[in-house]
Order: sequence, then C-alpha cells, then structure tokens
Amino acid sequence: MMNYSNNLYIAVRAAIDAGKAIMDIYTDPASDFEIERKADNSPLTKADKAAHKLIMNVLSVTPYPILSEEGKDIPYAERSSWETFWLVDPLDGTKEFIKKNGEFTVNIALIQKGVPVLGVIYVPVRKELYFSADSLGAYKLVADCDHQPSMDEIMQNANRLPVSMAHQGIVVVASRSHQSPETTDFIENLRKQGQPVTLISSGSSLKICLVAEGSADIYPRFAPTMEWDTAAGHAIARGAGCDVFHIDGRTPLKYNKEDLHNPWFIVKPLSSIC
Repeated sequence: MMNYSNNLYIAVRAAIDAGKAIMDIYTDPASDFEIERKADNSPLTKADKAAHKLIMNVLSVTPYPILSEEGKDIPYAERSSWETFWLVDPLDGTKEFIKKNGEFTVNIALIQKGVPVLGVIYVPVRKELYFSADSLGAYKLVADCDHQPSMDEIMQNANRLPVSMAHQGIVVVASRSHQSPETTDFIENLRKQGQPVTLISSGSSLKICLVAEGSADIYPRFAPTMEWDTAAGHAIARGAGCDVFHIDGRTPLKYNKEDLHNPWFIVKPLSSIC
C-alpha cells in the first residue's frame, strides 16, 4: 500500500515552500512581476516560475514523475504509461495574483490510475492549508509559510472537513471571471426548486475548497479548465465526502487524459440533492 503520510508531508512541504517564494515576490514593493504571455495568452509571472522550480525540487525525492502547468509538455505517448504521478499548478490564479486580491493558491495532487488520491492546496495570503489523502480524509489548518510544521503538528492543529456550517437554502459558489450563461441558467433552475439560492464568488481552486469545507453546497463550472486546475481540489473534495462530477452529476472526472482539458463539471457532496 502506498505510504500516503510520507507523500503527503512532502507535498505539504513543497506547497508551503512555494507559498513563501510567491509571497516574497507578492509583498516586495519594488518587485516587478515580470508578466509574460503564454501561447494561450494566459499570464505567466516570475512567481509562477519560482514556485514551479521549488516544487519540482522538493517532489523530486519521490519516485513519481511530475506534470506541471509550467513544466515542459510531456507527450501522451510517454505519460500514458504513468500509473502514479504528481499533477501540479505552482500558482493557480495568476490573474488574481496580478490583481493582488489574495485569491491564488498552490495546487499539488498525486494521481493514481486517473484518480486524485492525495491533494494539497495552500493559500499563501490567508495562510490556509487544505490537504487530503485517501484513508486519511480532508483537513484544513492555518500554516504560516515562514514555518515548516511537522506532520504531527499538522494533524494536531488541523480541522477535519467538512466543518458544519449552518446556512439557509442552497449556497452556490461561482467564478469571479467566468460567469457563463450556462451558470446563470443552472442557478435559475435551482431557484425554481423552491429553496432560496445564495451566490458567492471566489477565485482559483478555492471554489472547490468552499464546497469541501461546507461553506457552499455546489460549484458548477461551465467554462474551460485544465486538469492541474482541479486535481488537488478534487482530492480534497473526495476526502470531505464530495466529488467533482461531469455535468451528469454521477461520473467523476478522470486525470491524465490525452487532452488535458477538463469537461464542464459540478462539485457537490455525494449526499447532495442538487
């Protein structure tokens, strides 16, 4: 059986190290983010590059290959044989980073046979750490990027997800920058079911975390995403009794596809009636 505890600690260390590198750039008043444009016109900053380099270095002690958003393109012919690998987004929410709204994360997931079995999401500005591993469950704690806690410290201070958060009606979390007509229609259909619907917005993979922790009931995504955008959050959702489904609401997303784009999806608890 895989040693999830050891791999989890390595991933947590990598995420916190990356978070510190990102914050050093984010908080430096003299810092130039050195914004470039990738082939798909999405932004790339020196914080993305610094976080990628640190994560690659820390994860290299494990026997598993690494697929990172900021790494080289790895042909499907090569990675299709990967049974277990790391899937990384060193800085998820680069647009939020540039806007300086704090809603960006470090995402690290371990994929096994297409399933995210371990996930770590670090929110450097809020000092929030979400993590999950199969057989362990999902947790959240406050972790300062200037201190590397031991695994014992982490487990002693973490809160198991979901945290009970009472709210009326249905809370829907949606993207700040990708509010599509399909999302609007989805919300209207929920309202027609007779319960009040509250809409909250958030950036990056935090949207999945809000459902996993119980702050929101459902997150519909009718807009483009990549596998590294969702994998860590998907692992945390699974550990908290939720899942990331195709729009049918029954088929979980799979990873390491030939085309790394995700289909449209819905994040919700397994017990959800939505």
